[in-house]
Amino acid sequence: MTSEVLYVYLKSHPLFQCATEQLLQEATSLMKVRTVYRGESFGYGDGAFSKIYLLIKGKVKIAEFNSDSSELIKDILTSPDMFGDLSMDGQFAPDEYAEALTANTVVCMINSQDFKKIMAAYSSIAVAYANMMNKKLRKVESRHSDLVFYDAKVRLLRFIRNWAITDGNKVGDKIILENYLTHTDIANVIATSRQSVNVLLNELRDAGLLIYDRKRIELNDRILWN
Repeated sequence: MTSEVLYVYLKSHPLFQCATEQLLQEATSLMKVRTVYRGESFGYGDGAFSKIYLLIKGKVKIAEFNSDSSELIKDILTSPDMFGDLSMDGQFAPDEYAEALTANTVVCMINSQDFKKIMAAYSSIAVAYANMMNKKLRKVESRHSDLVFYDAKVRLLRFIRNWAITDGNKVGDKIILENYLTHTDIANVIATSRQSVNVLLNELRDAGLLIYDRKRIELNDRILWN
């Protein structure tokens, strides 16, 4: 992919929102673009060769397999976002990986040590990075609170609500979501079983709050506010 396209991608990402022309040119020379297809997974590299990814287009899930080979979904990301070796020390969970949830997902990748040098040289990037990490921390804290204080039904409602706010399209009095998550994915995110998710979604459908199929979820506006 040409450097001009990469330049446009970087300029559109919030990490480079306040970047100077010099910074954009320097970052463009250090980054590569990759198109990832739905269901394709990829790791973060090793040690000094670990990578940081900027999510430019599409959706990605961050997950790892535990000791009994069951998948733990740590996060669902919607562009624009970032992931990878975010500590920039090569000490991320060795079994953690990213998987594209949508077709033609686009990411820009950079060696973590190169990114660390950019942060040291340009304070605007350090500030933007800190802001993005703060948002991720608040998201983790919110999920932890949900697990402690709410039952599975409320966790599902809150998950759908947040999903709709970040990724939904308003059509009349409805919110339309592209359904790129399986019941198993949702169950893993909200810490319940796939069977429970199926039962709870049926209850919400019977209550007139949503209509769903394999391709999309149609939400009644009330679900966002109650």
